[in-house]
Amino acid sequence: MVDVNDKLAYFQAITGLEDPDLCVEILTAHGWDLELAISALTTTTNHTPSPENPASGTTSTVPDGSGGGGLYSVSHRGEPSHPSGPSSNAVAAPGLAWKIITLPISVISGSLGLISGAIGLGLWAAGGVLSYSLGMIGIGSGRDGESSARLVSVSAVANEAMQFVASFERDYGTRRPNFVSEGFMDALQRSRNSFKLMFVYLHSPDHPDTPLFCERTLCSETLVAFINENFVSWGGSIRASEGFKMSNSLKASRYPFCAVVMASTNQRIVLLQQVEGPKSPEEMLAILNRVVEESAPVLVAARLDAEERRNNIRLREEQDAAYRAALEADQARENQRREEQERLEREAAEAERKRLEEEEARERAAREAAEKEAALARMRQEKALSLGSEPEKGPNVTQVVVRFPTGERKERRFDSSAKIQTLYDYVDSLGCLDVENYSLVSNFPRVVYGPEKLLLSLKEAGLHPQASLFLELNS
Repeated sequence: MVDVNDKLAYFQAITGLEDPDLCVEILTAHGWDLELAISALTTTTNHTPSPENPASGTTSTVPDGSGGGGLYSVSHRGEPSHPSGPSSNAVAAPGLAWKIITLPISVISGSLGLISGAIGLGLWAAGGVLSYSLGMIGIGSGRDGESSARLVSVSAVANEAMQFVASFERDYGTRRPNFVSEGFMDALQRSRNSFKLMFVYLHSPDHPDTPLFCERTLCSETLVAFINENFVSWGGSIRASEGFKMSNSLKASRYPFCAVVMASTNQRIVLLQQVEGPKSPEEMLAILNRVVEESAPVLVAARLDAEERRNNIRLREEQDAAYRAALEADQARENQRREEQERLEREAAEAERKRLEEEEARERAAREAAEKEAALARMRQEKALSLGSEPEKGPNVTQVVVRFPTGERKERRFDSSAKIQTLYDYVDSLGCLDVENYSLVSNFPRVVYGPEKLLLSLKEAGLHPQASLFLELNS
C-alpha cells in the first residue's frame, strides 16, 4: 500500500498546488483516490446559475496542439445560441478552489508538453502523466476497474480522441457523427484541406441532459447524415485534457455544448456558432443549416482559391516539364550534331590518312621503280663495257644471232674463247627485256645453255663459228 505522504507528494507534483492542507482536503473528499481527485477537477458538480456567454466579437484561445502550451486565438462570430429553460441546465461558475487549481494544471500541462515534445513522446496531458505515475507505483485500476494507461507511441491527444470515440459508441451506438480519432488541431487541418466547417462537440458525462441529447439529437439519423456530409466532426470529453482546454477556450458554460468553427490565418480560428444546452434534432438542424448556408460563399471562395493555386502550380509544373523537355530535346539535337560532326571529322581524318598513305606508297613505288631502272641502266652499262668492242671477222670469231620472243633479232660477233656468260651479258646490255629469268636455247639439236654451262666457251659449247639462239622465258 502506498503511503499517504507519497500520494500527497504525487498529487502536489501533478496539480502544482503548494498548500498541503488544501491537497489533503481534496484527497480526503475523494477517498485518497488520485485519479478520482484529478478527474473531479475537470467535471462540473455545482448547479448555481452561470454567467452569460461573451457577446459577439470577443476572442478566446485554443491550444495549438503542438505540446508546447501554445494557444490559438478564437474569433467569435454571431450570437451564441442559448436555450430557454430552467437554470439547472447551466454549469456553475468556478468557485475559489477551482480558480486556484485551474492555473497550475494549465501550466503543468504546458510544461509536460514541452518536455514530451522534446523527447518525441507527444504526451503533454496531465492525465497521461498521472496514469503512467500510478502504473509505476502499482495502482493498476481506476474507478471503472480499467488498467492504467501506459506510455505509447500514439500522441496523447490522438489517444484521448480514440478513447472518446470508443466510449461514445459504447454508450450510444455506432450511428453518430463521424468524430475523427485525432487531436483538435489535426481535425481543424483536415477541415481546412477538405473545405468544410468543423463541428465540435464537448461531452460532459455527468451532466443530466447529456444522455438524452446524445440519444435523441446528436445520434438522430437526419442530423447525423447532415453533419457527416457538411462537417468534419471532432468530439472530446471535458474530463480529458484537450476537451477540458477546449471548453475553456470556447468559453463553454452550459452543456450539452456544440460549436461550429472554421480555420483562419495566422494561427486563428473563427467561432461561427455555439449551441449550449439541450436542443431537438430539428433545432440543431436549422442552426447548422443556417451556418452552412452563411459560410458557403467563404468555403467556395477558399476552394476556388485553392483550385486556382493548384492550377497555377500544375501550370508551372507543366511549363517546367515542357521547358525541361525542350531543353532535353535541344541537348539531344546538340549531342547528335556534335556526334555527327565528330563522325565527319573522323571520316575526313581517316580519308586524309589513307590519301597520305596512298601518296606515300605511290612515291615509294615510283622511287623504287626509278631506283630499279637506274640499277638496270647501270647494270646494262657495266655489262656493255665488260663486252668490249666487237671483234672483226676472222677464224677465231663466232657469229651469234639471238632471237627474242617479240620476233626481234640481234646479231654480234664474239671471240670463240668468250664464255656463254658473255652471251647473257650481251642480252642484258641490250635492255630489250623486263625480266631477268630467261635461258638461251638452240633448236637443232635443242640445247639449253643454262647456269651449268655458263663457264663454257663458245667453241667448247659447239657454237663456233656461228650460232642461232632463241631467248626463252622461264616460268
